[in-house]
Amino acid sequence: MASNGKSITCCAAGDSFITRRLATNDPHADKLAALMANADVRFTNLEVVVRRQEGFPSAQSGGTWATTEPESLEDLRAYGFNLLAWATNHTLDYSYGGLAATGHYLDRGGWVHAGSGPDLPTAQAPGWLETPAGRVALLAVTSSFHESWTAGQPRPDIGGRPGVNPLRSRIRYRVGPETIAWLKRTAAECGLNAEQALKVQEGFAREDPPALTRFGNHLFHPLEPGGVPGAVTTADPRDRDRMIQQIKAVRNKADCVLVSLHAHQMKDGDKECPADFVGEFARACIDAGADAVIGHGPHILRPIEIYRQRPIFYSLGNFIFQSDTVPYLPADYYEAYGCPPDATVTEALAARTAGGTRGLGCDPRVWRSVVACWTMQDGRLTQLRLHPIDLGFQQATDRHGWPHACNDPAALQDMIRLCRPFGVKWEIKEATAHWINEA
Repeated sequence: MASNGKSITCCAAGDSFITRRLATNDPHADKLAALMANADVRFTNLEVVVRRQEGFPSAQSGGTWATTEPESLEDLRAYGFNLLAWATNHTLDYSYGGLAATGHYLDRGGWVHAGSGPDLPTAQAPGWLETPAGRVALLAVTSSFHESWTAGQPRPDIGGRPGVNPLRSRIRYRVGPETIAWLKRTAAECGLNAEQALKVQEGFAREDPPALTRFGNHLFHPLEPGGVPGAVTTADPRDRDRMIQQIKAVRNKADCVLVSLHAHQMKDGDKECPADFVGEFARACIDAGADAVIGHGPHILRPIEIYRQRPIFYSLGNFIFQSDTVPYLPADYYEAYGCPPDATVTEALAARTAGGTRGLGCDPRVWRSVVACWTMQDGRLTQLRLHPIDLGFQQATDRHGWPHACNDPAALQDMIRLCRPFGVKWEIKEATAHWINEA
Protein backbone atom coordinates (compact mmCIF):
# COMPACT_ATOMS: atom_id res chain seq x y z
CA MET A 1 0.00 0.00 0.00
CA ALA A 2 1.21 3.46 -0.84
CA SER A 3 2.03 5.66 2.13
CA ASN A 4 -0.97 7.97 1.75
CA GLY A 5 -1.75 7.98 5.46
CA LYS A 6 -5.06 6.19 4.86
CA SER A 7 -6.13 2.76 5.91
CA ILE A 8 -8.07 0.39 3.69
CA THR A 9 -10.41 -2.37 4.81
CA CYS A 10 -10.97 -5.56 2.82
CA CYS A 11 -13.39 -8.45 3.11
CA ALA A 12 -12.81 -11.64 1.15
CA ALA A 13 -14.75 -14.85 0.69
CA GLY A 14 -13.72 -18.02 -1.11
CA ASP A 15 -15.32 -19.71 -4.10
CA SER A 16 -18.78 -18.69 -5.28
CA PHE A 17 -19.99 -21.73 -7.19
CA ILE A 18 -23.45 -20.31 -7.79
CA THR A 19 -25.94 -22.17 -10.02
CA ARG A 20 -29.35 -20.95 -8.85
CA ARG A 21 -31.03 -17.70 -7.85
CA LEU A 22 -31.04 -16.22 -4.39
CA ALA A 23 -34.46 -15.92 -2.76
CA THR A 24 -35.82 -12.39 -2.61
CA ASN A 25 -35.22 -10.65 0.73
CA ASP A 26 -33.15 -13.52 2.11
CA PRO A 27 -32.34 -12.48 5.71
CA HIS A 28 -29.13 -14.53 5.72
CA ALA A 29 -27.86 -12.65 2.66
CA ASP A 30 -28.81 -9.35 4.25
CA LYS A 31 -26.85 -10.23 7.38
CA LEU A 32 -23.72 -11.11 5.41
CA ALA A 33 -24.07 -7.99 3.29
CA ALA A 34 -24.26 -5.93 6.47
CA LEU A 35 -21.13 -7.66 7.79
CA MET A 36 -19.17 -6.57 4.71
CA ALA A 37 -20.89 -3.26 4.09
CA ASN A 38 -18.25 -1.03 5.68
CA ALA A 39 -15.32 -2.61 3.83
CA ASP A 40 -13.75 -0.74 0.93
CA VAL A 41 -13.00 -4.00 -0.90
CA ARG A 42 -15.41 -6.95 -1.00
CA PHE A 43 -14.02 -9.91 -2.95
CA THR A 44 -15.15 -13.36 -4.01
CA ASN A 45 -13.96 -15.85 -6.62
CA LEU A 46 -16.44 -16.57 -9.42
CA GLU A 47 -16.18 -20.28 -10.19
CA VAL A 48 -18.84 -20.71 -12.84
CA VAL A 49 -19.29 -19.82 -16.48
CA VAL A 50 -21.92 -17.08 -16.94
CA ARG A 51 -23.89 -17.71 -20.12
CA ARG A 52 -27.19 -18.03 -21.94
CA GLN A 53 -26.34 -21.10 -24.01
CA GLU A 54 -23.31 -19.35 -25.55
CA GLY A 55 -20.46 -21.69 -26.31
CA PHE A 56 -20.46 -25.47 -26.16
CA PRO A 57 -19.22 -27.99 -23.59
CA SER A 58 -15.46 -28.43 -23.61
CA ALA A 59 -14.12 -31.96 -23.84
CA GLN A 60 -12.45 -31.27 -20.48
CA SER A 61 -14.13 -29.65 -17.48
CA GLY A 62 -13.07 -28.67 -13.99
CA GLY A 63 -14.96 -31.72 -12.67
CA THR A 64 -18.51 -30.53 -13.24
CA TRP A 65 -19.50 -28.34 -16.18
CA ALA A 66 -20.23 -25.26 -14.09
CA THR A 67 -22.65 -22.70 -15.46
CA THR A 68 -25.12 -20.09 -14.29
CA GLU A 69 -27.32 -17.44 -15.87
CA PRO A 70 -26.30 -13.77 -15.93
CA GLU A 71 -28.89 -12.81 -13.31
CA SER A 72 -26.85 -14.71 -10.70
CA LEU A 73 -24.30 -11.91 -10.85
CA GLU A 74 -26.91 -9.64 -9.30
CA ASP A 75 -27.19 -12.09 -6.41
CA LEU A 76 -23.45 -11.72 -5.80
CA ARG A 77 -23.99 -7.96 -5.85
CA ALA A 78 -26.74 -8.41 -3.25
CA TYR A 79 -24.10 -9.76 -0.88
CA GLY A 80 -22.14 -6.57 -1.48
CA PHE A 81 -19.24 -7.87 -3.56
CA ASN A 82 -17.48 -5.31 -5.75
CA LEU A 83 -14.45 -7.31 -6.94
CA LEU A 84 -14.38 -10.70 -8.74
CA ALA A 85 -11.67 -13.08 -9.94
CA TRP A 86 -12.50 -15.64 -12.61
CA ALA A 87 -9.30 -17.53 -13.39
CA THR A 88 -10.26 -21.06 -12.30
CA ASN A 89 -10.37 -24.68 -13.39
CA HIS A 90 -13.96 -24.06 -14.61
CA THR A 91 -13.44 -20.92 -16.71
CA LEU A 92 -13.48 -22.80 -20.03
CA ASP A 93 -16.02 -25.50 -19.13
CA TYR A 94 -18.01 -24.14 -22.09
CA SER A 95 -15.02 -23.44 -24.30
CA TYR A 96 -14.18 -20.05 -25.77
CA GLY A 97 -17.81 -19.10 -26.28
CA GLY A 98 -18.49 -19.54 -22.58
CA LEU A 99 -15.38 -17.55 -21.68
CA ALA A 100 -16.37 -14.70 -23.97
CA ALA A 101 -19.93 -14.73 -22.61
CA THR A 102 -18.70 -14.52 -19.02
CA GLY A 103 -16.49 -11.56 -19.84
CA HIS A 104 -19.39 -9.89 -21.67
CA TYR A 105 -21.84 -10.23 -18.77
CA LEU A 106 -19.25 -9.09 -16.23
CA ASP A 107 -18.52 -5.99 -18.29
CA ARG A 108 -22.19 -5.32 -18.95
CA GLY A 109 -22.84 -5.48 -15.21
CA GLY A 110 -20.07 -3.02 -14.47
CA TRP A 111 -18.01 -5.52 -12.47
CA VAL A 112 -14.36 -5.02 -11.65
CA HIS A 113 -12.76 -8.37 -12.49
CA ALA A 114 -9.51 -10.04 -13.52
CA GLY A 115 -7.94 -13.35 -14.51
CA SER A 116 -9.20 -14.36 -17.96
CA GLY A 117 -9.68 -12.86 -21.38
CA PRO A 118 -9.22 -12.99 -25.16
CA ASP A 119 -5.42 -13.17 -24.86
CA LEU A 120 -2.68 -13.24 -22.23
CA PRO A 121 -2.18 -9.46 -21.91
CA THR A 122 -5.88 -9.10 -21.11
CA ALA A 123 -6.00 -12.13 -18.80
CA GLN A 124 -3.05 -10.91 -16.74
CA ALA A 125 -4.17 -7.29 -16.66
CA PRO A 126 -5.37 -5.83 -13.35
CA GLY A 127 -8.92 -4.97 -12.51
CA TRP A 128 -9.06 -1.48 -11.01
CA LEU A 129 -11.39 -0.64 -8.15
CA GLU A 130 -11.71 2.99 -7.09
CA THR A 131 -12.66 3.41 -3.41
CA PRO A 132 -12.76 6.37 -1.02
CA ALA A 133 -9.76 4.84 0.75
CA GLY A 134 -7.68 4.54 -2.42
CA ARG A 135 -7.17 2.72 -5.69
CA VAL A 136 -7.13 -1.09 -5.61
CA ALA A 137 -5.55 -3.37 -8.23
CA LEU A 138 -6.62 -7.01 -8.52
CA LEU A 139 -4.44 -9.53 -10.35
CA ALA A 140 -5.84 -13.05 -10.71
CA VAL A 141 -4.09 -16.28 -11.65
CA THR A 142 -4.83 -20.00 -11.51
CA SER A 143 -2.53 -22.99 -11.13
CA SER A 144 -5.42 -25.43 -11.74
CA PHE A 145 -6.52 -25.71 -15.37
CA HIS A 146 -6.35 -27.93 -18.43
CA GLU A 147 -3.17 -27.26 -20.41
CA SER A 148 -5.18 -26.10 -23.42
CA TRP A 149 -6.86 -23.34 -21.40
CA THR A 150 -3.82 -21.07 -21.02
CA ALA A 151 -4.22 -17.64 -22.53
CA GLY A 152 -1.70 -17.00 -25.30
CA GLN A 153 0.62 -14.11 -26.04
CA PRO A 154 -0.05 -12.34 -29.35
CA ARG A 155 2.74 -11.66 -31.82
CA PRO A 156 3.01 -9.02 -34.53
CA ASP A 157 1.91 -11.57 -37.12
CA ILE A 158 -0.73 -13.55 -35.19
CA GLY A 159 -3.24 -12.95 -32.41
CA GLY A 160 -3.21 -14.46 -28.94
CA ARG A 161 -5.35 -17.28 -27.58
CA PRO A 162 -8.32 -16.79 -25.21
CA GLY A 163 -7.95 -18.37 -21.79
CA VAL A 164 -6.93 -18.02 -18.18
CA ASN A 165 -3.93 -16.32 -16.66
CA PRO A 166 -1.85 -19.42 -15.86
CA LEU A 167 0.56 -20.29 -13.10
CA ARG A 168 2.05 -23.52 -14.37
CA SER A 169 3.98 -25.71 -11.97
CA ARG A 170 6.60 -28.40 -12.21
CA ILE A 171 6.82 -31.51 -10.11
CA ARG A 172 9.99 -33.55 -9.59
CA TYR A 173 10.11 -36.82 -7.73
CA ARG A 174 13.25 -37.56 -5.72
CA VAL A 175 14.05 -41.24 -5.30
CA GLY A 176 17.04 -43.40 -4.45
CA PRO A 177 19.41 -45.12 -6.93
CA GLU A 178 17.68 -48.49 -6.72
CA THR A 179 14.36 -46.93 -7.70
CA ILE A 180 16.04 -44.97 -10.53
CA ALA A 181 17.48 -48.21 -11.89
CA TRP A 182 14.07 -49.92 -11.68
CA LEU A 183 12.36 -47.01 -13.48
CA LYS A 184 14.87 -47.10 -16.34
CA ARG A 185 14.63 -50.86 -16.67
CA THR A 186 10.82 -50.93 -16.56
CA ALA A 187 10.44 -48.06 -19.04
CA ALA A 188 12.81 -49.82 -21.45
CA GLU A 189 11.00 -53.16 -21.13
CA CYS A 190 7.56 -51.76 -21.95
CA GLY A 191 8.57 -48.93 -24.30
CA LEU A 192 7.03 -46.35 -22.00
CA ASN A 193 9.26 -43.51 -23.21
CA ALA A 194 9.31 -44.43 -26.90
CA GLU A 195 6.85 -41.75 -28.00
CA GLN A 196 8.72 -39.02 -26.13
CA ALA A 197 12.02 -40.21 -27.62
CA LEU A 198 10.55 -39.97 -31.12
CA LYS A 199 9.30 -36.43 -30.43
CA VAL A 200 12.81 -35.42 -29.37
CA GLN A 201 14.31 -37.12 -32.44
CA GLU A 202 11.92 -35.33 -34.79
CA GLY A 203 12.34 -31.96 -33.10
CA PHE A 204 8.89 -31.73 -31.48
CA ALA A 205 10.17 -31.87 -27.89
CA ARG A 206 13.30 -30.96 -25.99
CA GLU A 207 15.62 -33.53 -24.58
CA ASP A 208 15.39 -34.05 -20.81
CA PRO A 209 18.32 -32.82 -18.69
CA PRO A 210 20.84 -35.66 -18.18
CA ALA A 211 20.28 -35.78 -14.42
CA LEU A 212 16.58 -36.60 -14.79
CA THR A 213 14.98 -39.97 -15.44
CA ARG A 214 11.75 -40.01 -17.42
CA PHE A 215 8.99 -42.49 -16.63
CA GLY A 216 6.11 -41.72 -18.96
CA ASN A 217 4.95 -38.18 -18.12
CA HIS A 218 6.88 -38.03 -14.85
CA LEU A 219 10.45 -36.94 -14.19
CA PHE A 220 12.58 -38.29 -11.34
CA HIS A 221 15.61 -36.75 -9.63
CA PRO A 222 18.30 -38.88 -8.01
CA LEU A 223 18.06 -38.51 -4.26
CA GLU A 224 20.86 -36.53 -2.67
CA PRO A 225 22.85 -38.21 0.14
CA GLY A 226 20.83 -38.01 3.33
CA GLY A 227 17.77 -36.74 1.48
CA VAL A 228 14.19 -37.91 1.94
CA PRO A 229 12.28 -39.40 -1.01
CA GLY A 230 9.25 -37.45 -2.16
CA ALA A 231 7.83 -34.89 -4.57
CA VAL A 232 9.08 -31.32 -4.98
CA THR A 233 6.95 -28.73 -6.73
CA THR A 234 8.08 -25.40 -8.17
CA ALA A 235 6.31 -22.65 -10.05
CA ASP A 236 7.17 -22.40 -13.71
CA PRO A 237 9.62 -19.47 -13.81
CA ARG A 238 7.99 -18.10 -16.97
CA ASP A 239 4.67 -17.53 -15.19
CA ARG A 240 6.15 -16.66 -11.81
CA ASP A 241 8.44 -13.97 -13.23
CA ARG A 242 5.69 -12.63 -15.48
CA MET A 243 3.37 -12.21 -12.50
CA ILE A 244 6.08 -10.61 -10.39
CA GLN A 245 6.63 -8.04 -13.14
CA GLN A 246 2.89 -7.38 -13.26
CA ILE A 247 2.79 -6.70 -9.52
CA LYS A 248 5.73 -4.34 -9.77
CA ALA A 249 4.13 -2.59 -12.74
CA VAL A 250 0.91 -1.78 -10.84
CA ARG A 251 2.52 -1.18 -7.45
CA ASN A 252 3.13 2.54 -7.97
CA LYS A 253 -0.29 3.05 -9.54
CA ALA A 254 -2.31 1.52 -6.70
CA ASP A 255 -2.85 2.10 -3.00
CA CYS A 256 -3.54 -1.61 -2.53
CA VAL A 257 -2.53 -4.60 -4.67
CA LEU A 258 -4.40 -7.89 -4.26
CA VAL A 259 -3.46 -11.20 -5.89
CA SER A 260 -6.10 -13.90 -6.34
CA LEU A 261 -4.70 -17.44 -6.60
CA HIS A 262 -6.88 -20.43 -7.51
CA ALA A 263 -4.87 -23.52 -6.54
CA HIS A 264 -6.00 -27.08 -5.88
CA GLN A 265 -2.51 -28.56 -5.60
CA MET A 266 -1.67 -30.10 -2.23
CA LYS A 267 1.38 -31.39 -0.40
CA ASP A 268 1.91 -35.09 0.33
CA GLY A 269 -1.74 -35.95 -0.26
CA ASP A 270 -2.97 -33.58 2.46
CA LYS A 271 -5.73 -31.43 0.98
CA GLU A 272 -5.48 -28.91 3.82
CA CYS A 273 -1.81 -28.25 3.02
CA PRO A 274 -0.91 -26.29 -0.14
CA ALA A 275 1.84 -27.56 -2.42
CA ASP A 276 5.27 -26.04 -1.84
CA PHE A 277 5.18 -23.88 -4.96
CA VAL A 278 1.95 -22.21 -3.80
CA GLY A 279 3.60 -20.81 -0.68
CA GLU A 280 6.77 -19.87 -2.53
CA PHE A 281 4.77 -18.02 -5.18
CA ALA A 282 2.56 -16.25 -2.62
CA ARG A 283 5.56 -15.00 -0.65
CA ALA A 284 7.23 -13.86 -3.88
CA CYS A 285 4.09 -11.83 -4.65
CA ILE A 286 4.33 -10.12 -1.25
CA ASP A 287 8.05 -9.47 -1.81
CA ALA A 288 7.19 -7.82 -5.13
CA GLY A 289 4.68 -5.47 -3.51
CA ALA A 290 1.34 -7.29 -3.14
CA ASP A 291 -0.62 -6.35 -0.01
CA ALA A 292 -2.44 -9.69 0.23
CA VAL A 293 -2.75 -13.01 -1.58
CA ILE A 294 -6.26 -14.46 -1.56
CA GLY A 295 -6.33 -18.20 -2.21
CA HIS A 296 -9.22 -20.55 -3.03
CA GLY A 297 -9.80 -23.73 -5.02
CA PRO A 298 -9.78 -26.87 -2.83
CA HIS A 299 -13.26 -26.10 -1.41
CA ILE A 300 -11.98 -26.35 2.16
CA LEU A 301 -10.08 -24.00 4.43
CA ARG A 302 -6.30 -23.85 4.33
CA PRO A 303 -3.93 -21.91 6.62
CA ILE A 304 -3.38 -18.19 6.84
CA GLU A 305 0.20 -16.96 6.91
CA ILE A 306 1.22 -13.45 7.97
CA TYR A 307 4.31 -12.69 5.90
CA ARG A 308 6.06 -9.34 6.20
CA GLN A 309 2.95 -8.07 7.99
CA ARG A 310 0.72 -8.95 5.04
CA PRO A 311 -1.81 -11.79 4.88
CA ILE A 312 -1.64 -14.88 2.68
CA PHE A 313 -4.93 -16.77 2.68
CA TYR A 314 -4.08 -20.19 1.27
CA SER A 315 -7.77 -21.01 0.87
CA LEU A 316 -10.92 -19.37 2.16
CA GLY A 317 -12.97 -22.43 1.22
CA ASN A 318 -16.45 -21.87 -0.15
CA PHE A 319 -18.81 -18.94 0.05
CA ILE A 320 -21.51 -20.40 -2.21
CA PHE A 321 -21.32 -24.05 -3.25
CA GLN A 322 -24.05 -25.43 -5.53
CA SER A 323 -22.30 -27.98 -7.71
CA ASP A 324 -25.16 -30.43 -7.25
CA THR A 325 -27.74 -28.10 -8.82
CA VAL A 326 -26.09 -27.37 -12.16
CA PRO A 327 -28.91 -27.06 -14.72
CA TYR A 328 -27.49 -29.43 -17.34
CA LEU A 329 -24.48 -31.57 -18.22
CA PRO A 330 -23.01 -32.73 -21.56
CA ALA A 331 -23.30 -36.27 -22.87
CA ASP A 332 -19.69 -36.97 -21.85
CA TYR A 333 -20.67 -36.74 -18.20
CA TYR A 334 -23.49 -39.27 -18.50
CA GLU A 335 -21.27 -41.67 -20.42
CA ALA A 336 -18.46 -41.39 -17.87
CA TYR A 337 -20.75 -42.64 -15.10
CA GLY A 338 -22.59 -45.27 -17.12
CA CYS A 339 -25.91 -43.41 -17.24
CA PRO A 340 -28.51 -44.18 -19.94
CA PRO A 341 -29.21 -41.54 -22.61
CA ASP A 342 -32.51 -40.53 -20.98
CA ALA A 343 -30.99 -39.99 -17.50
CA THR A 344 -31.56 -36.70 -15.71
CA VAL A 345 -28.94 -34.37 -14.25
CA THR A 346 -29.98 -35.51 -10.78
CA GLU A 347 -29.45 -39.15 -11.73
CA ALA A 348 -26.04 -38.41 -13.26
CA LEU A 349 -24.88 -36.56 -10.15
CA ALA A 350 -26.17 -39.39 -7.97
CA ALA A 351 -24.12 -41.84 -10.04
CA ARG A 352 -20.97 -39.80 -9.48
CA THR A 353 -21.53 -39.60 -5.73
CA ALA A 354 -22.72 -43.22 -5.38
CA GLY A 355 -26.04 -42.01 -4.09
CA GLY A 356 -24.56 -39.26 -1.95
CA THR A 357 -22.03 -41.47 -0.16
CA ARG A 358 -18.83 -40.03 -1.62
CA GLY A 359 -17.46 -36.77 -2.95
CA LEU A 360 -17.32 -33.19 -1.75
CA GLY A 361 -20.91 -33.27 -0.56
CA CYS A 362 -20.00 -35.78 2.15
CA ASP A 363 -17.14 -33.74 3.61
CA PRO A 364 -18.39 -31.41 6.38
CA ARG A 365 -15.33 -29.18 5.90
CA VAL A 366 -16.70 -28.20 2.47
CA TRP A 367 -19.81 -26.73 4.10
CA ARG A 368 -18.18 -24.55 6.74
CA SER A 369 -15.94 -21.60 6.04
CA VAL A 370 -15.11 -18.02 6.97
CA VAL A 371 -15.34 -14.51 5.63
CA ALA A 372 -12.05 -12.70 6.30
CA CYS A 373 -12.05 -8.97 7.07
CA TRP A 374 -8.82 -7.07 7.52
CA THR A 375 -7.38 -3.57 7.67
CA MET A 376 -4.10 -2.38 6.16
CA GLN A 377 -2.31 0.82 7.16
CA ASP A 378 0.66 1.95 5.07
CA GLY A 379 1.30 -1.58 3.83
CA ARG A 380 1.03 -3.30 7.21
CA LEU A 381 -1.73 -5.50 8.54
CA THR A 382 -3.28 -3.91 11.61
CA GLN A 383 -6.42 -5.98 12.11
CA LEU A 384 -7.77 -9.32 10.88
CA ARG A 385 -11.04 -11.00 11.82
CA LEU A 386 -12.63 -14.26 10.68
CA HIS A 387 -16.41 -14.59 10.66
CA PRO A 388 -17.70 -18.19 10.44
CA ILE A 389 -20.29 -19.15 7.84
CA ASP A 390 -22.30 -22.33 7.37
CA LEU A 391 -23.44 -23.59 3.96
CA GLY A 392 -26.05 -26.07 5.19
CA PHE A 393 -24.35 -29.46 5.28
CA GLN A 394 -27.49 -31.01 6.78
CA GLN A 395 -29.89 -29.19 4.48
CA ALA A 396 -31.71 -30.78 1.55
CA THR A 397 -29.98 -30.54 -1.81
CA ASP A 398 -32.32 -27.84 -3.09
CA ARG A 399 -31.53 -25.60 -0.11
CA HIS A 400 -27.92 -26.15 0.86
CA GLY A 401 -25.05 -24.23 -0.66
CA TRP A 402 -26.08 -20.73 0.46
CA PRO A 403 -23.97 -19.13 3.21
CA HIS A 404 -25.36 -18.26 6.64
CA ALA A 405 -23.48 -16.28 9.26
CA CYS A 406 -23.32 -18.57 12.27
CA ASN A 407 -22.03 -19.03 15.82
CA ASP A 408 -20.64 -22.52 15.15
CA PRO A 409 -16.94 -22.45 16.14
CA ALA A 410 -15.98 -25.43 13.94
CA ALA A 411 -14.55 -23.37 11.07
CA LEU A 412 -12.66 -21.12 13.48
CA GLN A 413 -11.23 -24.14 15.27
CA ASP A 414 -10.18 -25.55 11.90
CA MET A 415 -8.33 -22.33 11.11
CA ILE A 416 -6.67 -22.09 14.53
CA ARG A 417 -5.31 -25.62 14.03
CA LEU A 418 -4.19 -24.96 10.46
CA CYS A 419 -2.37 -21.73 11.39
CA ARG A 420 -0.25 -23.16 14.22
CA PRO A 421 2.66 -24.20 11.95
CA PHE A 422 2.83 -20.58 10.71
CA GLY A 423 2.86 -19.13 14.22
CA VAL A 424 -0.38 -17.22 13.61
CA LYS A 425 -2.43 -16.95 16.80
CA TRP A 426 -6.09 -16.16 17.36
CA GLU A 427 -8.49 -15.14 20.07
CA ILE A 428 -12.17 -16.04 19.75
CA LYS A 429 -14.56 -13.37 20.94
CA GLU A 430 -18.30 -13.35 20.24
CA ALA A 431 -18.08 -16.09 17.59
CA THR A 432 -15.35 -14.22 15.70
CA ALA A 433 -11.64 -15.09 15.50
CA HIS A 434 -9.40 -12.05 16.06
CA TRP A 435 -5.78 -12.17 14.95
CA ILE A 436 -3.30 -11.54 17.76
CA ASN A 437 -0.75 -9.07 16.44
CA GLU A 438 2.56 -9.91 18.11
CA ALA A 439 4.69 -7.71 15.86
